[in-house]
Amino acid sequence: MAIRDFLLPEFDNEMAIARRTLEGLPEDKFTWKPHEKSMTMGKLAAHVATLPEWAVMAIEKDYLDLAPPGEPPYDLPRLNTVKELLDTFDGWVKKARAAIASTPDEHLLKPWQLMMGGKVLMTMPKMVVLRGMVMNHLIHHRAQLGVYRRLNDIPVPATYGPSADEEMKM
Repeated sequence: MAIRDFLLPEFDNEMAIARRTLEGLPEDKFTWKPHEKSMTMGKLAAHVATLPEWAVMAIEKDYLDLAPPGEPPYDLPRLNTVKELLDTFDGWVKKARAAIASTPDEHLLKPWQLMMGGKVLMTMPKMVVLRGMVMNHLIHHRAQLGVYRRLNDIPVPATYGPSADEEMKM
């Protein structure tokens, strides 16, 4: 069985849950944050919305430099509405899914590097990037958005089972 055949069902499930987490965020709360060190709700939502892009980057490139020498650092786009969040998310999910579905095992086993200012921070196989830096990272921040929702009395969608606010959607 190809690696992509293991990754795609999980990718599809996690992206569907992430989309539900982005839906219904109140735009008047995009500047809210639970602590001075925390991201605002809008920035956190933009991060969740753009994380599938990392799957495309990991497959198409052999590295990502978050602060390439002589160039502007990687930055999140400003997404000011739920529509912009969902359109961005849906676009990257479609591209990421297509990239994963068309990538042979040999390519997914090649090394990929995360860099900062030209210095290598970590090296791992591209398939590990898809699981760790894309899916697990997205799950982490999606859960943070769930806490932001709860702290603002915004219903929390069901994820792996029902939430206190809604039954599981199948």
